[in-house]
Amino acid sequence: MNKKKLILIAEDDVSIRTVLSTELESKYDLKLTDNCAQLWNWVSDGLGDLIILDVMMPDENGLELIPKIKEIRPDLKIIVISAQNTILTAMQAVEKGAYEYLAKPFDLIELNKVIDIAFSDDKSLKTDISDKKKIENNEIPIIGSSPLMQKVFKSVAKLVNTDLTVMIFGESGTGKELVAKILHEHGKRKNGPFIAINMAAIPKELIESELFGHEKGSFTGAFTTKSGKFEEAEGGTLFLDEIGDMPYEAQTRLLRVIQEGEFNRVGAHEKIKTNVRIITATHRNIDELVEQGQFREDLFYRLNVFPINIPPLRLRLSDLNKLVDYFLKKSFKEGLDQKSITEEALNELKKYKWPGNIRELENFIRRLVVLIPSNKITGNDIIKNIAKTNNTFVSDLKTNNAQDKISLGMSVEEHLKKFFKLHKGKLPSSGLYNRIINEVERPLISICLNATKGNQIRASKLLGLNRNTLRKKIKELKIKIL
Repeated sequence: MNKKKLILIAEDDVSIRTVLSTELESKYDLKLTDNCAQLWNWVSDGLGDLIILDVMMPDENGLELIPKIKEIRPDLKIIVISAQNTILTAMQAVEKGAYEYLAKPFDLIELNKVIDIAFSDDKSLKTDISDKKKIENNEIPIIGSSPLMQKVFKSVAKLVNTDLTVMIFGESGTGKELVAKILHEHGKRKNGPFIAINMAAIPKELIESELFGHEKGSFTGAFTTKSGKFEEAEGGTLFLDEIGDMPYEAQTRLLRVIQEGEFNRVGAHEKIKTNVRIITATHRNIDELVEQGQFREDLFYRLNVFPINIPPLRLRLSDLNKLVDYFLKKSFKEGLDQKSITEEALNELKKYKWPGNIRELENFIRRLVVLIPSNKITGNDIIKNIAKTNNTFVSDLKTNNAQDKISLGMSVEEHLKKFFKLHKGKLPSSGLYNRIINEVERPLISICLNATKGNQIRASKLLGLNRNTLRKKIKELKIKIL
């Protein structure tokens, strides 16, 4: 009969020790303690095949003990558990040499899975931390204790000291560029430049010039030789935002640069070597773009080495309280009045869909700080002001005057009632259906085109229309594209 593996558990909370003991005692031998000193004695005596270690211990910070353990027993795997479920804790745990990090409250099924993998993984985990950049104890402005955000934190912690190419997925306003900056500023390239470029904001004909630079006279308007973003980012990180909007021709050139590690400016023959870490981001479904022939499959594989999915705010509303508190403090640091917020107000905020995600929430809180005369933001303040946002019809909030839910359907209904009241018995003989549809359809298409900066492909996807249908509607309704 095989001897059971011995797990050393250091956790100062007796209830958690009891849960761990009950869960694991049938499969493993266990030694449990509430302090780091006893754990160190066991490790020094050569005991233990795996460690489960809490961060906040009464006699020492568990993270500070990890390098000491790794120095004398480099192959001993350490699973860190912590109620300090921030991205900084996750990054420091990995930087110190932890095998895995689990935020409290953790799932016991996940814990068992991690333990099984650790014991089946025969590779030595001797950690050479000399090449790692020390994670400073500074505040990192990415907040969340929800399970979805903990997955993001763990991914960032594992990637921060690598040069792997990362693709960040998420809706607009979720913080994709912030994650990219954290990967840069706390990684091996932190002393190099961080250069960001938005593919959707650059005219198609200028993208190659922006990325790779150009020689004087290489095209109309090229009055001087200009370096591109790849040259500006040398030794650092190049962040390609909204990569899904990159023209197909430029995708081919980017793929060649990634494969060969060199490029030439537009209009030049001389090759320039490049050494940058590429991080990309998109709010679009790249798989669909590949299927539609709008994005190169081979480039997607090159860029999507490690994906990070950032959840929208509506799926992580448990983080909203901490986010609001952070934005209130940030506003005060920026010179605005100091404000607090009631529990009722926070509950009202959680009823809203937040289509603009974290960016919309931050702007809304800043607006409240300026507009609300009182030092305390109440539920009524939220109700009054949130209806003034551009996304009223997607809100589940109730209006201040009536207890009816705001909806697009009700707005149209009110419009029709006014129409019939105005005309009374003098109704038009025919064509009312098409007239009303046109009244809704024209501003809908026009606003969507403005929102996508005239990009008909993006607008058709947003509307759920075939691109040819959209073109036909634009012509029929005589919509001007700005």
